[in-house]
Amino acid sequence: MSMKPSADVAKRYWAANVRLVGILLSIWALVGFGCGILFAPWLNQFRLPLTSYPLGFWFAQQGAILVFVILVVVYVVLMDRIEHDAHLD
Repeated sequence: MSMKPSADVAKRYWAANVRLVGILLSIWALVGFGCGILFAPWLNQFRLPLTSYPLGFWFAQQGAILVFVILVVVYVVLMDRIEHDAHLD
């Protein structure tokens, strides 16, 4: 039988959730928009090891997707901890 969390616990849980989502979306925007578009000309002077692909091109085509998948995994792990701390599991 699960009990309803108190208003204070629910407020802290929601604040932690919103803060985590904001941080992760900021990282994704920086990688996707920043590295893939804004910083691409500068990043293109570097090449991926063992390939001839410019780094800016790689971030625009593959890197942002890979970072998104990693951020989803990070979100799941951290939200599990947040829910455990709030005794919602």
